Amino acid sequence: MIEAKKLAERFPGDFVFGVATASFQIEGASKADGRKPSIWDAFSNMPGRVFERHNGDVACDHYNRLDQDLDLIKSLGVEAYRFSIAWPRIIPEGTGPINEKGLDFYDRLVDGLKARGIRAFATLYHWDLPLALMGDGGWTARTTAYAYQRYAKTVIARLGDRLDAVATFNEPWCSVWLSHLYGIHAPGERNMDAALAALHFTNLAHGLGVAAVRSERADLSVGIVINAHSVYPGSDSAEDKAAAERAFDFHNGVFFGPIFKGEYPEGFLAALGPRMPLIEDGDMATIAQPLDWWGLNYYTPMRVSDDPAAGAEYPATVNAKPVTDVKTDIGWEVHAPALGALVETLNARYTLPDCYITENGACYNMGVVNGVVDDQPRLDYISDHLSVTADLIAKGYPMRGYFAWSLMDNFEWAEGYRMRFGIVHVDYETQVRTIKKSGHWYKDLAEQFPKGNHKPA
Repeated sequence: MIEAKKLAERFPGDFVFGVATASFQIEGASKADGRKPSIWDAFSNMPGRVFERHNGDVACDHYNRLDQDLDLIKSLGVEAYRFSIAWPRIIPEGTGPINEKGLDFYDRLVDGLKARGIRAFATLYHWDLPLALMGDGGWTARTTAYAYQRYAKTVIARLGDRLDAVATFNEPWCSVWLSHLYGIHAPGERNMDAALAALHFTNLAHGLGVAAVRSERADLSVGIVINAHSVYPGSDSAEDKAAAERAFDFHNGVFFGPIFKGEYPEGFLAALGPRMPLIEDGDMATIAQPLDWWGLNYYTPMRVSDDPAAGAEYPATVNAKPVTDVKTDIGWEVHAPALGALVETLNARYTLPDCYITENGACYNMGVVNGVVDDQPRLDYISDHLSVTADLIAKGYPMRGYFAWSLMDNFEWAEGYRMRFGIVHVDYETQVRTIKKSGHWYKDLAEQFPKGNHKPA
């Protein structure tokens, strides 16, 4: 652990410290005020999909405890809050009528942030697709990209005058590969052709979303949040190095390539191009519109080896062993240097705008003992990764901010409520919030910086 004040000295005065959440993970009130089901409501209630069939009906009850939670954020001394907006609250069927009560909630949220002097970083899509859109194929349908465009335009028309920054998508890797190829997240598909369709139509929706934001608020800072993977070969063999390159293209290049270069990776297209959906004229230009910033979500490195099985499907890799025994409670390897290596690699391969670490944190499941949560391993994790971020700034990389994941314990997707990432503990029976040791340390760090001394996002 690095002393908060000493670490703070390594950051410029306009560096932004914040906390992050996502709508489905904290809001609850899944049937309130006109909200209709998302794909995660359905997925959570299917046996065998989410741990013990946990769901988002109550979550952290944030919808009903908004002011209390905004006061909590204020008490942590941070300058910014990254949250997501629930499409099923705004346009409950995905298309069709707009739900004013849903917009009212986010009006109160954004106004509450402004009243407390906290910057508002909104994410338009964090996986809670309106369930009704699955009737047309969900993200495997081109029409969903245009439904998203209308949703984005609707949100920005209402909230854009008070937002400091907006992201079109959070972690498209998860809503594409994890959701349509690996079957771990909603809608639970395990089909390469479905995943390839979801890939292109998500990328297209991003581009349409950027245009929608700018049509409503030309001055609003717009970007995208990607959970890029720091890919390491399992050995120095030529086979494993080639496998790592394929993995990089498959897990990173299919997003960074279209967005920042206007093209999918050559090796990816050579292997899977014939199975891609029709890429229409103008699609790639739409996807590749310049961005004001991008967000990186990083937790753990990816280590791969070549899959020797005959006919193994691209990228034809298998998981390789971690190089350290240090793991979080969810089983993810802890390796802070991978964050720095990843940022350097991505900047070497693509021309990137300013970067925010939009999520970084660790799963440790310590409980409250005598009113205290001693989560020293999480504190160490955050401290080490912030130190790497400071090193990147010293090397000249445009790192503009850091958002701890997460503000508070919440619904951890397929893991339900058994895995805790918060710097604030939530008792799900009583909804009592308790700031953890890591949260107090992060507060000490954030309070070293004068509020309002920042560049535009």
